Amino acid sequence: MRTEQLTALALEKVDFDKYLLANAVGKRAEEIANGANALLDIDISAMKYADIALQEIAEGKIIVSLEG
Repeated sequence: MRTEQLTALALEKVDFDKYLLANAVGKRAEEIANGANALLDIDISAMKYADIALQEIAEGKIIVSLEG
């Protein structure tokens, strides 16, 4: 799926709050960079951490809320 489509899906998950989405992607990408397991069922070896995080949010595998 293209990045634009993933971003649109992910924005739906955070009520179209682009700042909340950017913060969530950054935090999750950092977790992955520090060794957290990705929650995707695809080959992620060629993906960037931020792309993995964005896809996890778009697929609903990571729930983003305002409370931390």
